[in-house]
Amino acid sequence: MPDKYALLKRYWGYDSFRPKQEEIVDSVSQGHDTLALLPTGGGKSLCYQLPALLREGVCLVVSPLVALMKDQVQQLNNRHLKAACLVAGMSPNETTAVLYNAMAGSLKFLYVSPERLRQRRFVEHFRRMKVALIAVDEAHCISQWGYDFRPPYLQIADVRQYHPEVPLIALTATATAAVQDDIRRLLLMRDCRTFQTSFLRPNLAYSVKHCGDKRRELLRLMPRLDGCGIIYVRSRRQTQEVAQLLTANGREATFYHAGLTTAERDQRQQRWMEGRCQVMVATNAFGMGVDKPDVRFVIHLDIPNSLEAYFQEAGRAGRDGSPAEVMMLCEPADLSKLRHDFGVDFPSLKYIRNAYRALCNYYKLPMGSGADSRFDFDVEAVCSTYNLKVREFFSACQHLEREGLIALPDREDSTSTLFIPVARDELYRFQVDHAVLGNLLQALVRLYPGLFMEATAVDESKVASRCLMDTSDVVRMLTQMHEMHIVEYHPRPTKPQIVFLMERIDERNIRLNEQNYDQLKSAAQRRLEAVETYVANDTTCRVRQLLAYFGETTSDCGRCDVCRDAQRTEAKEADVLACFGAGERYAVNDLVARLEARGLKDVRALLRQMLDEGSLYLDDNLYLAAGTRR
Repeated sequence: MPDKYALLKRYWGYDSFRPKQEEIVDSVSQGHDTLALLPTGGGKSLCYQLPALLREGVCLVVSPLVALMKDQVQQLNNRHLKAACLVAGMSPNETTAVLYNAMAGSLKFLYVSPERLRQRRFVEHFRRMKVALIAVDEAHCISQWGYDFRPPYLQIADVRQYHPEVPLIALTATATAAVQDDIRRLLLMRDCRTFQTSFLRPNLAYSVKHCGDKRRELLRLMPRLDGCGIIYVRSRRQTQEVAQLLTANGREATFYHAGLTTAERDQRQQRWMEGRCQVMVATNAFGMGVDKPDVRFVIHLDIPNSLEAYFQEAGRAGRDGSPAEVMMLCEPADLSKLRHDFGVDFPSLKYIRNAYRALCNYYKLPMGSGADSRFDFDVEAVCSTYNLKVREFFSACQHLEREGLIALPDREDSTSTLFIPVARDELYRFQVDHAVLGNLLQALVRLYPGLFMEATAVDESKVASRCLMDTSDVVRMLTQMHEMHIVEYHPRPTKPQIVFLMERIDERNIRLNEQNYDQLKSAAQRRLEAVETYVANDTTCRVRQLLAYFGETTSDCGRCDVCRDAQRTEAKEADVLACFGAGERYAVNDLVARLEARGLKDVRALLRQMLDEGSLYLDDNLYLAAGTRR
């Protein structure tokens, strides 16, 4: 058997493991079912990838996000480990090639979505594979008590029967005790060994700031926030507005949401990753799989609807171990707005069925057809056609996705793919008869040796550079060869995509279990109440509150707003007057910030008192001045 330390050094370049990694690797490689709870950035992927190398056969990885699957496959291939994934929209030939390679032992890692496990064709091939390990990423999705429940995860237990002796590892970054119990039970884990590192991130300083105007407060905070950061908002419109506000006030910012084209999202993310843009303003479509170590702050301008989501998004700050700020800004109306949005997030079952019918009609899908069909997804256009409200309609689409009927844009890959389905002798004859196209094919095969085996991500600009051509000519020629059935070429989508995972069915036959739906809504209600408690509780350390939610105890962090406030001394009139030199005046927020930076508290209340008593006054420009107004 290969040595785990040698493999760790050879493929990952490390001499030692992170906390708990070695115990998890040993448990899995010895054949034990294992539940691993590691925080965001804690090295979860290595916990199944390395033990898979210690066992014979292919490692089946079940993951909910296509973008993450593609990223993992690319990283493994870069390490010279054979990996592939099956994603919606692949042609039958591409799918067959991947499944055949997995059965033949040519692949070490096969990534699939949970929806794939429902397909008879996949199951027939999976039964004949030599399987080393089953890995379930984002395993909290199997529990209706979790914050991202996806019913297709329940299919995982069904496929275990074909390889009952194969160990299973479930991995997640956020899971309460109830969710952990669900994971073990629903995945049929036997004598499960559970490993959990502390959720404590001592370098993060959490705070909740209550204010009258969040955007004004954001502008006040930005000068003291160095480095790059992420600002999360709930709507696409807000991403652009807040980014423009920051840029107009001297902080370079860009915005990101699922409604942008793939090229736009890639370009904006790349600018931010490279440090050419300091602030990314985004919806929660941004961040999953983004590994940038030097994020110095994460700010939520809207209250998240669960502490799990908040903890995961906040965890993108300070991965390098250096101090980082995590803030939530709240206005008085935010909690009532959160309650309203909760109602929108759970439309009626009748509405969900009608939304499915609207989607199928808009894309002109006949009954019994449309499986694996992919279309540009313009939410506003669909809603305009059928007079639907965008937010409620999109919530219905998310429920349809949970039922495995569709895949939504932010879960799709964003690369061009190419596959050569013809035999090599036929390809040679084609190259002889078509010299120009043949030269391009020859360059492609040299750049991407796996084109005969599976659909491969290709970069047209890289190919163009190698062939001394324009990228547009490469795209045109690949499209021409696709039409000639020499290659199967799928250009990267320029707009968000929706994929129909199954043939169209009568909406009345959509099995939306009312009891499960009610339980899902009830669980979301409890998560919402936990967020409300967190926002309102300004007497208990923020870290203690968050870790208690996940069943962990800890001492006060000393860094959050609650701890810092407890360490402050009460501001006195002399402290305020000492700030005023001859003729000096301050904007109210500037004076408050100056005094709070000195460790003083209750500053605003003191300023109001001094204004009432006449020891301070507001001039014509609403600046504070010492003394009595003349």
